[in-house]
Amino acid sequence: MPSAKAADYAYFGFEPSIVTNYVAVKKKIGYVRLSIELMIEDASNYDIVEHHSPLLRDAIIDIIGQQPESKIKSINGRHEIQRLCEEKVQTLLAKETGQPLIKKLLFTQWLDN
Repeated sequence: MPSAKAADYAYFGFEPSIVTNYVAVKKKIGYVRLSIELMIEDASNYDIVEHHSPLLRDAIIDIIGQQPESKIKSINGRHEIQRLCEEKVQTLLAKETGQPLIKKLLFTQWLDN
């Protein structure tokens, strides 16, 4: 019986942390600061993901900036935002490289006001 090859994952973290605005209630501007790690399916693709990181960072900031305060402040809303960001990053990488390259997008820190 052949042994299964262990997954060769790598993690890419956006540096510095992402800080962006969102529209808060009463037309005030709120901000969120977050740390994001991308779980790359094959460690050999790390440099490719790093090369495209400015495009990915911009897309993540764009998604977060469009979210209402109610989503930013709720756990379920954050999960939905995380899913939207993950899908967008996979779509962009597939368009640029022919493959989604990442298995998961993780919010490792989330601070909002």
